[in-house]
Amino acid sequence: MKHHLPTLCTVPLLAFCVLSCGSDDDDEVKAVPANAADALSNYAEIVYASYSDSLESAQALDAAIDSFVAAPSAAGLTAAREAWLDAREPYLQTEVYRFYDGPIDNPDSGPEGQMNAWPLDENYIDYVEGPGGESEGIINDPEVPITEESIVDANEGIDEKSISTGYHAIEFLLWGQDFNDDGPGDRPFTDYVTDGTGTAANQGRRGDYLTVVSDLLVSDLQTLVDAWAPDEDNYRAEFLAETPDTAFTKVMSGLIILTGFETGQERLLAALETNEQEDEHSCFSDNTHRDMVQDVQGMQNVWEGNYEGISGPGLSDVVAEDDATLAEQITAQIAESLSLAEDLREPFDQEIAEDNVEGNARVEALAQALFDQRELIEQVFELYGLTRIPDPTP
Repeated sequence: MKHHLPTLCTVPLLAFCVLSCGSDDDDEVKAVPANAADALSNYAEIVYASYSDSLESAQALDAAIDSFVAAPSAAGLTAAREAWLDAREPYLQTEVYRFYDGPIDNPDSGPEGQMNAWPLDENYIDYVEGPGGESEGIINDPEVPITEESIVDANEGIDEKSISTGYHAIEFLLWGQDFNDDGPGDRPFTDYVTDGTGTAANQGRRGDYLTVVSDLLVSDLQTLVDAWAPDEDNYRAEFLAETPDTAFTKVMSGLIILTGFETGQERLLAALETNEQEDEHSCFSDNTHRDMVQDVQGMQNVWEGNYEGISGPGLSDVVAEDDATLAEQITAQIAESLSLAEDLREPFDQEIAEDNVEGNARVEALAQALFDQRELIEQVFELYGLTRIPDPTP
């Protein structure tokens, strides 16, 4: 989506594009140090472990959804919602592996677009509030079969908001639209009851749709686990066989693009500019505050080389070989960004509300910290004379 950024934030963005971020033209360009190989190997281990955790939590979500659809109840819907929230925790930490045409967003085969695409036009999937809204969406169109093939084919079938698959499609089907200023959506479990007493129409199709997209999510995550599994003829093997500067450039590009473009600009400033709930990342469940925390946590994981029992050399160790001060500055800045993300209050849609001056300030402070972080990371590219992958077109 294209967004015009607030005037206050335009200068840092432009500065990032045109300034050297403090490096002198006469500075010697360094070769990527030899210890990069160990850091890249540890990175691959972190990627595999976090995708494995994401798969395991998605399988738990899938089981909870199957149980709920088989016998709809308020307790079953609550359990499915809790499983969705649990599943988001490890997955969000994996978003730092994007933006270099790896397995997650390979232009030909990457599943990211059908796993985590947003924003989502609700009435593309199911009924919405308002006159005629009860007949909206794929679920309420009996001519569309509820199959994996048809739902995948429908993804972005009209435009970039016509999302039919992934975490956010599941989120909408579990919570429904959010009309509550103080909390998330509250879709009734009776939307799935098929004995004639249920609410809304096409309860059976709705349940079928939910189980299909949940199964698809598990399948997509399995492909990512397989791509990064150790001791296999797969992407991980190819990645570790690349020259250190090539692989290091990819990893650093994922970090810098998630930092500034995706999180700072697309997820924070875009929502802050419009003050619209529809522009927050997880608008049905009111889980956006956790999206921000876990995205930054993923950045810290790869920078420092740590994740859930894995501790090894990180990107910071590579940079410290040639510029210990810069490495320390980035470490401190990521910690600051994480702290500011944790300071966000829920629900996020109230943080970005036009009349919430303090909430707006918290969101803006996090965005600015991420732009400062991005400028420091840019110096790593200059230190080693690397050409980073450009930001996606917003």
